[in-house]
Amino acid sequence: MRPIFKPNSKSYAGFTLVEMVVVITIVGILAAGAALFIRNPTQAFIDSENRANLTDRADTALRRMARDIRNALPNSVRTNVNGADSFIEFVPVNSAGRYRASVGASSSDNPLDFSLSADTFDVLGPSVSVSAGDKLVIYNLGIPGSDVYEGTNSRALQTTGNLSVLSFSGGTFPQESPSSRFFIVSTPVSYACDMTNKVLLRYSGYATQVNQPSTVAALNGLATARILANGLTTCQVNYVPGVLQRSGVITIYLGFTQDVATVTLMHQVNVVNSP
Repeated sequence: MRPIFKPNSKSYAGFTLVEMVVVITIVGILAAGAALFIRNPTQAFIDSENRANLTDRADTALRRMARDIRNALPNSVRTNVNGADSFIEFVPVNSAGRYRASVGASSSDNPLDFSLSADTFDVLGPSVSVSAGDKLVIYNLGIPGSDVYEGTNSRALQTTGNLSVLSFSGGTFPQESPSSRFFIVSTPVSYACDMTNKVLLRYSGYATQVNQPSTVAALNGLATARILANGLTTCQVNYVPGVLQRSGVITIYLGFTQDVATVTLMHQVNVVNSP
């Protein structure tokens, strides 16, 4: 028997189970479509931010390396590749100038005498700054007999400060500079691409070595490393020494990856090798 409702009675309406399932299905389809629509622009924004961050990291490291390398003593740059690791070493210049090569108009002129193992000489032009431990280098050719790493053309300076007269000892210089130039240097600097740990390392303040340290372990035994960049996927340093123009080109590749974003930058540094 059917229930009989009076015209004046109140009735209550609701959703059936089928209606609820249909609504949930439609809402799910709409939500999935909206998620796909939002996901691609959001992921593109995240990738763009990651690439910008990686580019900034690589650019900062490259600029630091380039600033150091441009200040290298002529013919002191040397590179080495050991497996996946690359190494570059150079001697930074603290000061430079020209020495008096001969007596001029004044009787008080004090030229550099290349026959003496210890001497003093006038600095032509502005005074130069000398710190404790600095060495005097003249005509570094980077070859046996005229190599700062061998010590054949570097001598210990006897005084420090802002000086217009320099004093050295330790032996005669093997060759005169055609342009009467001298350089004041400190200890070497090395950059190492440690691809085992995916870091770019900078070493400084260690004693001059005749042979270039070509492993991270060897450099760790000489000085404490400073991490310049981490998360490397690519790190290579190539050096093409100059021949006719006596200048060289150093090419540096640095690559980083974060999530799906990958950035690889290449930077070239001109090295003036005229001693």
